[in-house]
Amino acid sequence: MSTITAPSATLTESQVHEAADRLVAAFAATDTAAYFACFAPEASFVFHTEPRRLDDRAAYQRLWAAWVAEGWRVESCRSSARLVQVHGDTAVLSHDVLTTTSTGGPAGTTTRERETIVFRLVDGELLAVHEHLSAQPGEDI
Repeated sequence: MSTITAPSATLTESQVHEAADRLVAAFAATDTAAYFACFAPEASFVFHTEPRRLDDRAAYQRLWAAWVAEGWRVESCRSSARLVQVHGDTAVLSHDVLTTTSTGGPAGTTTRERETIVFRLVDGELLAVHEHLSAQPGEDI
């Protein structure tokens, strides 16, 4: 798996899009190793589906493992309406996400959500350090 690196402390929108593409593709494939390699160990997560914030990558990995153990997997995930804001060695990506997941049955569950991911250069690698996922109001699938 390749990593996104930047030659200087200033990111480009292209680098952020590449990092986001890598993250979304790994999520869409339910590729645990590749997906969590996109996040810094200290990354935090706020999901509207969870009762509390996850304060680091390890906490999210435990939750993910429990989902997978119950038969959960991602069938598809599509990112659209992206906005990238670069601030030196940090960038904020906000986008709409259309995701279909299943738990082993014939019919999957499709959700429309909004997501913000904060990326930062960490030892020359562009990693996600925060993710916030919220329900997209007024969108029933």
